Amino acid sequence: MSTAPEPPHLVLACVVEREGRYLLIEESAGGVLVLNQPAGHWEYGESFTEGARRETLEESGWHVEPTHLIGVYEYQPDGLPYTFVRLAFAADAIRHDPDRPLDEGIVRALWMSRDEIAACPERHRSPMVLRCIDDHWAGQRVPLSVIRHL
Repeated sequence: MSTAPEPPHLVLACVVEREGRYLLIEESAGGVLVLNQPAGHWEYGESFTEGARRETLEESGWHVEPTHLIGVYEYQPDGLPYTFVRLAFAADAIRHDPDRPLDEGIVRALWMSRDEIAACPERHRSPMVLRCIDDHWAGQRVPLSVIRHL
């Protein structure tokens, strides 16, 4: 008898580009330092854009404003009984709070070019990192009005 998979984990991420560089966070995952967009789990009671703003601030110290939905991504990592569903938002950097403590496990926020990110795929937390950047780079944008909070 096989065990049913757990429900998917809903993750909100922001792809923030400024002067050709993308905001990433360096975090410890399983004892290894990896790169990711500011991203985290949606919390009950908040809209998706509110959650994306919150996660970006908590992980990077940057206040951002989501402008568009880049895409919805599904990823099933080997060895986990659940999948990730990621809503990735394009967001504008508004201001930085350098004295704000970052979430546990976050080492630092940094800005990297698309080529610098592509040159180190072994450091990406998941294949979604570069996929979201490449979709942003290609101009993929969906108006936020497609998301309905009822």
